[in-house]
Amino acid sequence: MGSGVQEQRASLTRGEVLPLASSSQSEVSDESLKHTRSVLNSLFSGALAGAVAKTAVAPLDRTKIIFQVSSAKFSAKEAYRLIYRTYLKDGFFSLWRGNSATMVRVIPYAAIQFCAHEQYKRLLGNYYGFQGKALPPIPRLLAGSLAGTTAAMLTYPLDMVRARMAVTPKEMYSNILHVFVRISREEGLKTLYRGFTPTILGVVPYAGLSFFTYETLKKLHAEHSGRPQPYSYERLAFGACAGLIGQSASYPLDVVRRRMQTAGVTGHTYGTILGTMKEIVSEEGVIRGLYKGLSMNWVKGPIAVGISFTTFDLTQILLKKLHQMGYTSR
Repeated sequence: MGSGVQEQRASLTRGEVLPLASSSQSEVSDESLKHTRSVLNSLFSGALAGAVAKTAVAPLDRTKIIFQVSSAKFSAKEAYRLIYRTYLKDGFFSLWRGNSATMVRVIPYAAIQFCAHEQYKRLLGNYYGFQGKALPPIPRLLAGSLAGTTAAMLTYPLDMVRARMAVTPKEMYSNILHVFVRISREEGLKTLYRGFTPTILGVVPYAGLSFFTYETLKKLHAEHSGRPQPYSYERLAFGACAGLIGQSASYPLDVVRRRMQTAGVTGHTYGTILGTMKEIVSEEGVIRGLYKGLSMNWVKGPIAVGISFTTFDLTQILLKKLHQMGYTSR
């Protein structure tokens, strides 16, 4: 009889413990699945945002790079003439030359940047005790800078290839792989990372200020309007402001980066950041050299960043709604 009681107690104990363990494991599994879905959604939304934004401004972007890497004086009139001459000589779609290389770079770059930003926001939110809420100003700036740095470090060679394709004739490089092969053979693998330092130095203020401005404007909008989500045109305006501030702050380093990236095909021998800056300033001056093409960036940048942030947010919202619809229908 005693053994029967013991068996019953043992079975009761097992009956009480097993459901608790199973429940705990189920919660962990659900949390892990939710986190994985969030990462995948961010990657997809970021990739789409980058592709749409860059394709929309590709002709302006290509024109800006051509002026950045040459000693020719920039003006809106000269930019228009360059675009028109390119159209007459090579056709309408030549204005998007190098856009395939841009897509190869920008899709992983934007996917990583937006996804990393969401993860850094989560980590910093946990650390500072703001999980699920808007971060304080300094962590908000830090999350953007870290996201941009992470993406730039992982995708830099693709940016180098894109710059080369944008400033060279079709006969020089037939496709993206050809650029990699020729640079590796003729200039060495180290060339693929030429201009890396000014890129990182530029992306810290650029990404930091862009994400910081956009997140801050959304936060202020929610506090003053009482609406948790801004309208699409408001997102575009917030993104445009973010792009204007971020790109203006980091523009001289962007010029230096382009000069160093394209040195192999322009006949220059730029070695260091300071050396490149000195040469640009001595030959072209501060404003006409280090800020060449900035006025075009003030048109292109806000459009691209506005489209990018808006596309990311709206895609995230759409994916969440689709998941909820799928979940409620089961």
